[in-house]
Amino acid sequence: MDKIPSFTINHLKLQRGIYVSRKDNVGNSVVTTFDIRMKEPNREPVLHPGALHTIEHLAATFLRNDAEWKDRILYWGPMGCLTGNYLLLKGDYEPADIEELMRRTFRFIADFEGEVPGTQPKDCGNYLLHDLPMARWEARKFLTEVLEHMTDANRTYPQ
Repeated sequence: MDKIPSFTINHLKLQRGIYVSRKDNVGNSVVTTFDIRMKEPNREPVLHPGALHTIEHLAATFLRNDAEWKDRILYWGPMGCLTGNYLLLKGDYEPADIEELMRRTFRFIADFEGEVPGTQPKDCGNYLLHDLPMARWEARKFLTEVLEHMTDANRTYPQ
């Protein structure tokens, strides 16, 4: 069986950042899949599942309500390895195109107070697995350490 492209990235050198994971042609449109990498794989602790679940709920809600981007958002969801999230957008984009959107998204999460959207039993398949304080902490860390200081190393997959 052929190795899928995401398993060919050198995770031993991968830094936190925003990467184009893939681009797919769907009909007459391009779908860009972004790797929103919040943790350095295999070199630092992964995101706690409760924090990642809360980040998922808050980011998905924020993005699907963003006046500029909401019609281009197809999906936001966690990576199985617990080191980040995938963002799928309708259109052909590069990391620089969404940096400000990601800064706003993670600022929203870092500053969020109140009841996390979609955390009632009727709304969520695992409503007890949420950790808002840790989600806020992780969002602020990613925002201040990475998103506010992006370089090419945070936008281009390592060889």
